[in-house]
Amino acid sequence: MGKTRAGPEPTMIVFDTDILIDASRSVQMAVHTLSQFQQRGQLAVSAMTQMELLIGCQNNRALAQTNIFPQRFIIFPIDRSISDIATALLTKYTLSHGLQIHDALIAATALHHALPLLSKNQRDYRFIDGLNLLPYPRQ
Repeated sequence: MGKTRAGPEPTMIVFDTDILIDASRSVQMAVHTLSQFQQRGQLAVSAMTQMELLIGCQNNRALAQTNIFPQRFIIFPIDRSISDIATALLTKYTLSHGLQIHDALIAATALHHALPLLSKNQRDYRFIDGLNLLPYPRQ
């Protein structure tokens, strides 16, 4: 099973889409969490997260806000290795846990780069072997 680990704060972390959506809606916990991690190191997202946020845009203003990504976040592209990991995760967990394609790609990104993943939706990831899933809200 994926484990929620305590220990030293990582200097780079992969953020799930849900936290960025909350931050865009000025949810203070999400804004504070992003700020904390930005002070300690680098913020990263999967290209899948960037795409999910683009799909969620309902006007040009929201679309323009997504252009801050290259300035604030490292965006990890979905390459062959990440695709292969995501496919293996889907093979293992789709039937047993209902793993979705977007979550598999985000988890595969964190696994490939050996980085922790921070998600509000712990249930989407907690069963993934080897994934360093951090608790949210941060405690």
